[in-house]
Amino acid sequence: MNILECKNLTKSYKKGTKVLNNLNLQIPAGKIVGLLGPNGCGKSTLIKLISGLLQPDSGEILVDGNPIGEHSNAIISYLPERTYFNSWMRVEELIMYFEEFYSDFNAERAFKLLYDLNINPKDKLKSLSKGTKEKVQLILVMSRDAKLYLLDEPIAGVDPAAREYILSTIVSNYNPEATIIITTHLITDVEQVLDDYVFLSFGGQILASGNAEQARIENGKSLDMLFREVFRC
Repeated sequence: MNILECKNLTKSYKKGTKVLNNLNLQIPAGKIVGLLGPNGCGKSTLIKLISGLLQPDSGEILVDGNPIGEHSNAIISYLPERTYFNSWMRVEELIMYFEEFYSDFNAERAFKLLYDLNINPKDKLKSLSKGTKEKVQLILVMSRDAKLYLLDEPIAGVDPAAREYILSTIVSNYNPEATIIITTHLITDVEQVLDDYVFLSFGGQILASGNAEQARIENGKSLDMLFREVFRC
């Protein structure tokens, strides 16, 4: 069964420039999928459309067989590209907020992940570095028992030494029957955890997609090398 279906999805911004153009995409349940492409190709726009933060100009999005709405909001856990919490809040207050707001939130898991990363729950966000704030936000997102996780550039703002731990946190803290979509242009760092991949180009077109391991075997190259060939970078 597909957890996500996008049918003839089109989205334009000012001056009629199409960010996504009749995009068709099917994502099966139980997969970790890399939505890969250069900056500005529409990855974040697509994630925002799926999460319901934006409305498409035309086309249809189905999440778990249902249109975007109350049902999809209940089963999607979304990590935006930028942090959005109030700086005066303490980390533990955010956990309490998520626990009250989301019935599938696991506070015990969140505190364990904070401990693993040596983050003090009593610290205020304004006292934390940008990278630590992003780690806190990722912990909150991954502490939900969602069906679909939308992670927009989850490792872009953290130092290379922390990326491996963050990826292992992503992999080890979700229901294997759930689906994770990770957007990034840092292919080398994420391809080790991907089941499937989607190459998204400028203008909102899918250039290639499929099983990550099969693509490596058939081409004798890593996804990063294929990405560089496709996008000439």
